[in-house]
Amino acid sequence: MSLSPQLHQKIAPDVKLGKGVRIFDFTNLYGCEIGDEVKIGAFVEIQKGVKVGNRCKISSHTFICEGVSLEDEVFIGHNVTFINDRYPRATAANGQLQTEADWTCIPTRIKRGASIGSGATLLCGITVGENAVVGAGSVVTRDVPAGAVVAGNPARVIKSLPPKA
Repeated sequence: MSLSPQLHQKIAPDVKLGKGVRIFDFTNLYGCEIGDEVKIGAFVEIQKGVKVGNRCKISSHTFICEGVSLEDEVFIGHNVTFINDRYPRATAANGQLQTEADWTCIPTRIKRGASIGSGATLLCGITVGENAVVGAGSVVTRDVPAGAVVAGNPARVIKSLPPKA
């Protein structure tokens, strides 16, 4: 693992880091698994239970919440946000602040080679297919087919890419 010299980061002891991981300043990682040769930019938070595959690039100012799984060779642009709760609330029915017992984490899967453009927001419960591309600023509300390029709010397929050799 290669850390920047200033070490302005919080990496919890329960984080599993692969070989050759590069992590930049002002990151917050806890309870997650990071594969080999992953690059994590500044101001990134990766929550517990997240799995990041090998050779992924996660750009600065990105939030990856519990329930997200990135397969190998996934690109995440700057300021990408994942969501894991369809109906978030601050309080439970009794008026107290919610605890983990008061909601269900809904998983999201980003398949091998997919690219998520800067500023995209991905709602929970979706799968972004292998080698798919999500355009910058898109709001992804449903599954993205393998090899598709999607853009907009809500994101819609605008074209298909040829299969990789």
